[in-house]
Amino acid sequence: MNEFNLNHTDLMMHTESLPENTPPALPGSETIANESVLPVAEPIKRRKFLGMGLLGIAGLSLPLGAKGAADTSAEIFVKEALAAETDLFRKHSDSFEDKIKLIEKAWAEKDYRMVRSLSDSIRNTGIQAQNEYEDPGKPLLSGGQFGSVATLPAAWRTWAKGWKYYKVVGVQEEAGIARKAEPVEVLLGFRADQVNSLAREIRVAEVSNGTLREVTSQVHGVVRRNSEMLCKVMFLADNNGSEKRSYLVFYGNPDAELPDYSTDLEVRGEGYDLEIENQHFIAYLSKQTGQLERMLIKREHGVELYAGGPGHGETPCIDWAHDYVAEDNFMKVRIQYWGECPDYEITRGPICTIVRRWGFPHSALHPIYNPSRLNIDIEYRFYTGLPFFHKFGKMKAVKQFVATALRDDEWVFTGQPFTGSLWIDGSDKLRFGEIDEANKFNVKGFGYYNKDSKDSFIGMYLEHSAEMIPKFLDSGHSLLYYNWHGTTWSRYPLERNQVVPAGAVLHQKNAYVTVAFTEKDGPAKIEALRKELLKPMQSLAGSLPAGSGSQAVKGSLANPGEAGDSEIPKAVLWDALRNCKDQQMYISDVNLVELGYIYNLSIKDGVVNVLMTMPHRGRPLSSFFIWGSSVVHRAVSKTITGALSEIPGVRKVLVEQTWFPAWSSNLMSEECRKKLGLG
Repeated sequence: MNEFNLNHTDLMMHTESLPENTPPALPGSETIANESVLPVAEPIKRRKFLGMGLLGIAGLSLPLGAKGAADTSAEIFVKEALAAETDLFRKHSDSFEDKIKLIEKAWAEKDYRMVRSLSDSIRNTGIQAQNEYEDPGKPLLSGGQFGSVATLPAAWRTWAKGWKYYKVVGVQEEAGIARKAEPVEVLLGFRADQVNSLAREIRVAEVSNGTLREVTSQVHGVVRRNSEMLCKVMFLADNNGSEKRSYLVFYGNPDAELPDYSTDLEVRGEGYDLEIENQHFIAYLSKQTGQLERMLIKREHGVELYAGGPGHGETPCIDWAHDYVAEDNFMKVRIQYWGECPDYEITRGPICTIVRRWGFPHSALHPIYNPSRLNIDIEYRFYTGLPFFHKFGKMKAVKQFVATALRDDEWVFTGQPFTGSLWIDGSDKLRFGEIDEANKFNVKGFGYYNKDSKDSFIGMYLEHSAEMIPKFLDSGHSLLYYNWHGTTWSRYPLERNQVVPAGAVLHQKNAYVTVAFTEKDGPAKIEALRKELLKPMQSLAGSLPAGSGSQAVKGSLANPGEAGDSEIPKAVLWDALRNCKDQQMYISDVNLVELGYIYNLSIKDGVVNVLMTMPHRGRPLSSFFIWGSSVVHRAVSKTITGALSEIPGVRKVLVEQTWFPAWSSNLMSEECRKKLGLG
């Protein structure tokens, strides 16, 4: 889409190509760069709404002089050398191609410890390449598609004071089902010179009856691609069924602080060793594999679902998938054999916690048998206020192999928590008992319930597809009494002894539901929920409806301190932090703000609160920057407490450290990227 449809409005919208190499605006800047204004269709009459070479080891002092002081000859030499270097990044790192040659050399020399070291180095090269080059997809709206808040109706301008820009996102409900607080996710692009921090600045408001109402939102997946910033914006949307509603995504506020929305979604733990709780259940993930290990259903007595036995020697979990049996029935290869996740990503927020893990499954005799044939990528999504969670699965064959058997879903519950079984047939009808012969290859879900406690756990198969697999099955089986200790179901999407060609992919999207269930009202409840989950609301490029801005808006979008009303101007605080350098990058002269280490900044009653991160777990101590454990740039750099305490009116400085979201090079400013050879 190249422009907004603004019929029946008199708003001034912008659609433009992104300027190349445009530096991002500094906090506090009011400059709007290179805006072109398009004419608006059918205006309402009479109304107008407006890097360096290794000179030393850690701890070596490089006494760069203060402004105006003479540089030493050594510093001049280094600076001139860097200025002449056309590929700074390559000079101070090594490419994937270089590392492949080194690992081949080490392998030929049988230096296997070096092979292991280089393998780890290549993995980290892959992480950085993913940060820099992975395709985030095509955004619904690009950076050049935006509106200026200054053109909105007067009541809306006042309500959104502090924010400069907005985008319009439409949400369409097509199934005729009323929705309440349904998560909607959309990928959006933003001009890099119009934002400082997408996580801090983005706010979402629903257009309703001519007025605006802020809704809970969450930002994740932030990446920088050339002069555009992209991210996924998730927000909670209501709908009465068959409606199209409009939402404004506000951004461009350097004074904005990280929003603090009310939510019942609570996450405890580190890495993938998490407890995730909402009003319906508590999910416990395995500290070893990240699989769903246990679940507590929060109803009356609070039944706990668990797998009590050790299985076949692996750590027990209620979620046992994914796995396959190798050719000739030689051995089982499964992710449950992971000693730790090969790779993972965690997203936390008020709407959704996402736990994504991927890698090759291990054999029972790993690493003697260590096949790299089927890469498995699993993602859990737990939501605020909802009695279900999603599981996405992708299995991709990187070379041809024969699967004696393959499973993409298996659940085990010990202790006989359920008294009856159920399943969903090809016409999306819920049935009780065992699967009949006519439907054994057309099963859309399994589940169990307890007729006395009304507890249930039901898996719905929402999307199930394959690429390069000629015969693909929706089959499986369940056992209400498994080996006299529990209940289990499994799904097998392939026939036995099927050849899986290189490049073949198996996809799935499932929902797992725990609700109060009886034989009388349970089927209708589950069938209605399945219909809703099969037809989620869709986002589209939106336009403002007729009559927008005709009503007054209660309150304001900004919290105190976010609309230019801070007791000390935020720009002054941010500028002070630019005097805090990352001293271990010796002469690159990069500060904490442009590096993206500072996630949030607020002040109240003279107390400045700073939320910051560190670049990686191997360098975890933010105290280095807070009060200084070693001052390399003694004359030109300041600590966080020192820089902020110099500002009149600042009584105290408090700094908190976080690992969420994880830092990456996408958070660095354009100027910082240039200094470090990434520009």
